[in-house]
Order: sequence, then structure tokens, then C-alpha cells
Amino acid sequence: MVTLGQLRQVMPHAGARAETYIELLNSAMDRFSIDSPQRQAAFLAEVAHESSELRYALEIASGESYEGRRDLGNTEPGDGVRFKGRGLIQITGRSNYRACGVALGLDLIGSPELLEQPENAAMSAAWFWNTRGLNGLADAENFNAITRRINGGLNGQPARIAYWERAKDALA
Repeated sequence: MVTLGQLRQVMPHAGARAETYIELLNSAMDRFSIDSPQRQAAFLAEVAHESSELRYALEIASGESYEGRRDLGNTEPGDGVRFKGRGLIQITGRSNYRACGVALGLDLIGSPELLEQPENAAMSAAWFWNTRGLNGLADAENFNAITRRINGGLNGQPARIAYWERAKDALA
């Protein structure tokens, strides 16, 4: 279990958001077996970067760039904006919303904004982590591969690695 103090070490600018999310993150990590310091450090590092230290559960960009992206399941007009990144690891695309909704028992196709609620934002991040097999990569300390599976590339990798190093120190 990650303590509030440890979470604040990983995300020093999270402020009161750390208090809002600590129990929710612990519950999500528990449900999806993110249960070792190695796994938790990598998970929290990616969450810190993707959400700007728990600040955003909704992607800042409009989502227009996802319009018509069949690889994301965006097959209907408006899907790009409707199913833009939400949650602490930014679930993106109709297909991911559908699968996440089924797993978490939420109607994310009808109400995509449910992923902006703190409990769902945390749980969706852990669900995504689990469905992409990231615990195994965390066990192997293959952080670049984790970032590629989350982001599709190494966007922001120096910042992600700084969070990861901070998290490893906090959870040691």
C-alpha cells in the first residue's frame, strides 16, 4: 500500500489532489495486482506524467486528431472529440471506452465523462495498465516499453523517467 507521504514524494505538486486520490489509487492498484514496489513505481510515474500530477482527468487537446481513427474504434462522426483521452492514463477511442466500461461496469459509450470522476479515473488507469500487460514490463524494469504501450512512443520520456526514479526512491 502506498502512503500519502509516498504519493506526495512522487508527485510533489499534486497538493490536495493527492489526498483525493490516495485511497482510490491504492484500491485500483490492489484490484489489478499492481502490488510490488517495482510495479507501483512504474504505474505512479506514468500516472504522474499522463495526468500532470493528478491535475487532469480530461485531455487538454480537443480530440479532433482522433477523428476517423479506426484503430481506436472511432467510426462515427464526432467520436474523436467524444472519446478523447480521459482518466489518469487518458483512455482514448470508442473501442477502449467500450472495453473499459464493460470491465468497470460503466456506460462509457453513453457517458464518457464518467472517466473524469476520481474513482473511475484511477480505476481506468489500472485497468488499462493491466490489459496492456504492464506489470510484467514493470517487473523487468522495461520502462521504455511501458511508455510505448501507453503513449505509442516516448513522448515526454525524460519527465517520465524522473517520476519513475522519484517513485522508486519513495517506495524503497
